Order: sequence, then structure tokens, then C-alpha cells
Amino acid sequence: MKVIISRKGFDGQNGGVPSAILPGGRLVPFPIPSPNDPCAFGNVMVNGVAVGELVEALTGGKFSRADKCHLDPDLNKGSLPRRSGWRASFGQIDAAQGHLSKQGICTGDLFLFFGWFREVEDSSSGWRYLRGSRGIHVIYGWLRAGEVIRLGLGERPSPIDAFSDHPHLRGRERASNTLYVATDRLGVAGIDAAGAGLFTRIADSLILTDQSQRNRSVWRLPGWMHPAHGSSRSYHLDQDRWRLDGDHCGLQSVAKGQEFVLRAEPVDVAGWLSELFPA
Repeated sequence: MKVIISRKGFDGQNGGVPSAILPGGRLVPFPIPSPNDPCAFGNVMVNGVAVGELVEALTGGKFSRADKCHLDPDLNKGSLPRRSGWRASFGQIDAAQGHLSKQGICTGDLFLFFGWFREVEDSSSGWRYLRGSRGIHVIYGWLRAGEVIRLGLGERPSPIDAFSDHPHLRGRERASNTLYVATDRLGVAGIDAAGAGLFTRIADSLILTDQSQRNRSVWRLPGWMHPAHGSSRSYHLDQDRWRLDGDHCGLQSVAKGQEFVLRAEPVDVAGWLSELFPA
């Protein structure tokens, strides 16, 4: 099993502001703006929270509830009204999908989705970022691939009506267009979890950013991820990006790139995932 650490949601280019960490720690990842996609920010619920109000307030009105967005990965049944047979799924295309294909991503591999988050508060004038808080990279969801469907080559999920809201089944007529559909259950390291979902609240184990550093792209990771211990991570082959620090290691993650593929010993991956999915 390969693990893909996948960058998704609002960033400096798409949306321009961090996704929200609500008081109490609830994570609300924002789907990126996408004017040609089927749903609007005002239609989307994430972890039980209406996204449109937050996006409108935190972007200072740059995006409104009526603006369209790209709900992908689509990990939670409660995000929209659903047709019978809906399953969690994630689409990829163009260079990012080319990278996944070259890395041999297939059925059984696990996506861990991360994004840029910051704490917010509900003030007398509405939602705003908490003064003194900082932006950090946080893992917010997961999907283990049960099917890999090559939409661009004419393959279709079944039942197709259940996927009619997914943006990768609308207007992305390129050969690379691919849909990863989740397994029913995670089935890894004895973890009792669905095959895809959202982490509800922030936890130390979900934070990638080394909080002793000013740059959110400097990460603190388990020591076994260091290349000296035999693991490898695509886009991060340069040894100068890494440093060992006792049982942990530091990584200056690349500024661009969406899909970072991790290969390591199964026992190490299982131990890490057990921390992400506490009993």
C-alpha cells in the first residue's frame, strides 16, 4: 500500500485564504472556487457546518455563497443532498494525475488530504481569523481507493446517477481524467473506520507543520519518513530538504505539487495511521 499526501482546498492561488478551524477545533476545509462546476459554496456542508457563510466572511466578500466551487475530494455524504448509491470519491487530471500514474497508484492505496488552515472566531461583525493565530498545514480527510475509474478513456462508475454531482463527470473531457472511488471500510492496521471521510476536529497527530518554525511548509514528521531510514517520498528526493531530529524528522516541503507519494515499511505506516485514527 502506498500513501499519497494530497494537497487540496483553499491555498494562496485558489481562494487566497486558509480554511477554518472553528472554536472547539472543528475543521472546515473549503473546496476551491470553480465557476464551471455544479454546486455553490452555499449548498455545501462540511463536518456539519455551512461553508458559504464562512467563505463569504473570511474572504471579505471576494467569494459569495452563490459562487460555484469544486467539491473534490467528495468525502462526506452529508455535504450535499445525495442520490441512492453515492460513494466517496476523488478525481484527478492532467499533470497531477500523470504523476499518480507514474507512481503506480492503484486499488488499495491510501490518500491523506491536507490543506492550509487557521483558527477563526465569531466576532460581533461576523467570522474572522483569530488574531495572533497562524496558518498551518493539517491533514483533514482520507480515502482508500477501492476502484480506479479512467473517465477519460470512457469508463464510468456504477450506478452513474449516484456520481452525477461529482465535478469530474462534467466537462473534463481529457484522456487523463480519473476517478478514485473509496472502499467501504479502511481495512488498514485494524482501524475501524470508513474507507473515506473527514477528520472532525484538529489533533496534534493531524498537524504537519512544525509549529516551532515560521514557515507552514516546514513539516515535523515521524523519523522513519527520513530517506536515511529507507522511505521515499515523491517530489522530495533532495536530501537537503530533510533533517533528522531524534524520533522525528523535519522536511521543507515543496511549494508546488499536489500529490506526494510515500513508500515505506508497512509496520511504520500502520503505526502512524494508528495515531491519526485513535481508537
